[in-house]
Amino acid sequence: MSWQYIARVWREDNLQPHRQGTFKLSADPDFADKVVDVAGLYLDPPGGAVVLSVDEKSGIQALDRTQPLLPAAFAAGGKRTADYVRHGTTNLFAALNVATSEVLGECTPSRNAARWPWPRSGCGSVSDPPGSLQSV
Repeated sequence: MSWQYIARVWREDNLQPHRQGTFKLSADPDFADKVVDVAGLYLDPPGGAVVLSVDEKSGIQALDRTQPLLPAAFAAGGKRTADYVRHGTTNLFAALNVATSEVLGECTPSRNAARWPWPRSGCGSVSDPPGSLQSV
């Protein structure tokens, strides 16, 4: 078979094997029960509950090029140097309020648990009764 034939079959059937994704299932025996619990929070939260989907991206580098970008030429894009100056790192914390679609975000200089940003951002406070804030 020629590569042209294979390419035609892929196009006709909209096959894109070079774009395959990957996934990994948990080995946790309670995984299915945990998925049901989390999905239940999203679909039918308890009365008065605020459900947040929270994630963090740590070690974001603040970079700057050592030379300015060269302007684009005819039929060619702009060019930049490969070297850069590193200005440190930051950690991004983000939360999505599932009910209102409000996105909260904050950058912190460290990943220290004592600096967890949400109580300062209005999602709870240190005066909340014990047990009123729960994470899954």
